[in-house]
Amino acid sequence: MLNNIGLPGLLLIAVVVLVLFGRGKISSLMGEVGKGITSFKKGVNEGTKELDDATDVAKDVTPTDDKVKDDA
Repeated sequence: MLNNIGLPGLLLIAVVVLVLFGRGKISSLMGEVGKGITSFKKGVNEGTKELDDATDVAKDVTPTDDKVKDDA
């Protein structure tokens, strides 16, 4: 159903939304969407960094051959 919209249909939808909500409301809404996307990307980057840090710590605590020989 959505495959048949095309450019004229999208323009008609954009005009109807603009008339219903007004330029100011759409502008503020898009600003909030932009802030949300930025916040989401920041959270993803922090989560990735946290996982990388946790993986590095796990690699550091593995015993080496020298420690095994000293304990024996």
